[in-house]
Amino acid sequence: MKLARPETAPPADADRRKAIAPVICYPPETLPVPPMDLYRTARATATMVATVTAPAREAAAIEVPAGSFLRIQSVDGPQVGDLNLFNLHDRTERFFSGKTRALHGTHVSTGDRLWSNLPFMRPMATVTHDSLDWYGFDAFGGSVHDVIGTRCDPYTGRLLSGDDYHHCCHSNLTRALSDAAQIPLAEAEMQVHDVLNVFMCTGFTRDTGQYFMKASPVRPGDAIEFFAEIDLLAVLSACPGGDCSAEHSSDTAACHPLLMEVYTPAKGALSGWQSPPVNAYDRSHGRG
Repeated sequence: MKLARPETAPPADADRRKAIAPVICYPPETLPVPPMDLYRTARATATMVATVTAPAREAAAIEVPAGSFLRIQSVDGPQVGDLNLFNLHDRTERFFSGKTRALHGTHVSTGDRLWSNLPFMRPMATVTHDSLDWYGFDAFGGSVHDVIGTRCDPYTGRLLSGDDYHHCCHSNLTRALSDAAQIPLAEAEMQVHDVLNVFMCTGFTRDTGQYFMKASPVRPGDAIEFFAEIDLLAVLSACPGGDCSAEHSSDTAACHPLLMEVYTPAKGALSGWQSPPVNAYDRSHGRG
């Protein structure tokens, strides 16, 4: 956090340095464009093939075959969720929130993609529907579906409060992944990663640049949908912060379940579509 009163005097050309215009780090114009019309047509033919509920303050997992749609929906009340995505067949390939943020911005919505970690670096899923896209950015700089927060966890909670709390999203995701993959908790914990904060309304304060949260605009019936570009294992925690209007990692917030549904398009609806290959970089790192 920047000091309220800097210790260093500004140089004579401080204003000129500050006035330099920013440059977008990763211009998205050359990224592969998702075939949104094809996805919408395919979604219109799709039928639900699987469903699971993440109970309040718990997590659940579901398999999403490539070419299917994953729908996450608010059902009983305002609730945010923390989402992890894995390659179903190789969990070393997982969602890379940092690069997704660098390519698409701090928050994602329709048409944005969720990218996998290095060295795979390919689209894992594409956002095809977002009932909260109307929210945009509010007067505080807040928006919905962020890729900046890491997930509430018991280690930070211990540092801040001195207590152990086991139903934070990190622990929820760890238990759910352990059950879904049939691996020990310790192994699952090492695979849990930074999340997409589904329905969460967040931003950075203008004066100090601190990460903030505020009451989510989500209401029962709101949903976000993703097209699975590869075979996925999706793990979702219904955050103990509820709508994150006040706090998280406690039992005091009003919390609600979140619903996950998988929809498979009719045969032939995705004619011509192919799952994206892993990144084509030769991995020689200059020593080939």
